[in-house]
Amino acid sequence: MAEGKPCKVPERSRRPLCPQIRWPPAYTNDVICAQRGGSHALQGAGLCQREAEPVTVSGVLIMCSSMAALCFVLATCLCFSFVSADSKAVTTSLTTKWPSTSLLLEASEFLADDGSDTFWTFVDENQQVDQGSDSANYDLLLKSTGRLLSPVQQNLLKFALSLRSYSSAVQTFQQIASDQSPPTGCKAFVVVHGEKTCDLDQLPSLLTRAAERPKPFLFKGDHRYPGASPDSPVVVLYGEIGTREFSRFHQHLSERARAGEVVYILRHYVANPQAEKVFLSGYGVELAIKSTEYKAKDDTQVKGNNVNATVIGDNDPLDEVQGFLFGKLRQLYPELQEQLKELRNHLVESTNEMSPLKVWELQDLSFQTAARVLSAPSSEALLVMKDLSQNFPTKARTLTRTVVDSAMRMEVEENQKYFKGTLGLQPGDSALFINGLHVDLDSHDIFSLFDVLRNEARVMEGLHRLGIEGSALHDVLKLNIQPSVSDYAVDIRSPAISKELSTVDGRPMGNEWSDKCNAAPV
Repeated sequence: MAEGKPCKVPERSRRPLCPQIRWPPAYTNDVICAQRGGSHALQGAGLCQREAEPVTVSGVLIMCSSMAALCFVLATCLCFSFVSADSKAVTTSLTTKWPSTSLLLEASEFLADDGSDTFWTFVDENQQVDQGSDSANYDLLLKSTGRLLSPVQQNLLKFALSLRSYSSAVQTFQQIASDQSPPTGCKAFVVVHGEKTCDLDQLPSLLTRAAERPKPFLFKGDHRYPGASPDSPVVVLYGEIGTREFSRFHQHLSERARAGEVVYILRHYVANPQAEKVFLSGYGVELAIKSTEYKAKDDTQVKGNNVNATVIGDNDPLDEVQGFLFGKLRQLYPELQEQLKELRNHLVESTNEMSPLKVWELQDLSFQTAARVLSAPSSEALLVMKDLSQNFPTKARTLTRTVVDSAMRMEVEENQKYFKGTLGLQPGDSALFINGLHVDLDSHDIFSLFDVLRNEARVMEGLHRLGIEGSALHDVLKLNIQPSVSDYAVDIRSPAISKELSTVDGRPMGNEWSDKCNAAPV
């Protein structure tokens, strides 16, 4: 493992970021250990993809929902498989113990973070939704939330839904509902001070006797309908937003809450959960593999078909082996699919991409990598950077043949001087800043990064509403918001202090002061 030197960061930062790079050794499928943590080792070798056929390897993952009082200890499944005959890649996926939750309910939790009014407006507009395909439901959801969110917040909602970051919050309510022992055959039900029913006609009788029973305990994340009197009976509705049964209860309870007759609390409840589990995103998996026979082997001398040139799939448009863009070739010559596949397999089998590079080949490797990313079309630049980052050892030899423009080299060197002088970043160091706020990648994960992005988006939208835009907005964001701490000590034994205090009575300002020490102004 190579560790970078300590680096200075701006005043808004918490602690310096020092890059750590680690590439796993050549591996066999003898011993596999999974743990929660950074995904550098797995992603660095390009071993992290989305779906796979499950096998019986399991771990334990501890997750906390957005409700501070409740946590789940969730068993997750680590699934892996070998994807194809011509690829040595290991595909992994992490799934939760709980069933997949509705995106409509997850979106409602996202809106609840923006405020109670936004949440209940969304609920009123989506009391009953006609269910279609997953794609149609997603498009309908974005259309509905588009009337309540700004374009920036809409993009953050898409990000949150892709991470499934609010799925645990929905499952929290589902767990609370299961503890209530839902009535059989009811898709929605209410609980009034411990008494439950799914018949709306029985609600008046339960409210009449509610004062005889203690009120239920309410959680911090409960959704409380605005305008109710705190002395009114508490009615907790368990139901799924968008269903007919929920709409019937919601309309009745919202009218009573507006009239001050009840305190209306909503908790998510799905009577018939889906069979599939939630695929987790943003969780790193490390495959620690070693040979149980303890054989010593020089990886640089490995020959034959034991070396994989790339882990990109055959249908990926960025599939590149020894300078041949097979993704592009397959698009130009679709009738030669089999021949192109044979050529690609031949290049993969006959080339040792992991052979060591000469010293002079390493000198401009970072410039050549940046030049490769910049030369890609703007729509594919991020994909190219992701491919090079995750498969760098297998791409390094190809990158050494990239020609670096002198103008780009000069610009990079000027940037290195600037960042070293202003931010204390040495060439080769890595740092992430969002609106000038340093994000420590060692202590942050994708979920905390999402929280930072959302908070910064709220700040910028608030400044826009105040009319602060353009260069003025940049000046405000550059202000040092950290409080200045200045400690002073005064030696009262000094003759200057004694002389100053002795002349206070003769000044007009001191005539109104009290002659008692404990009443002196401070």
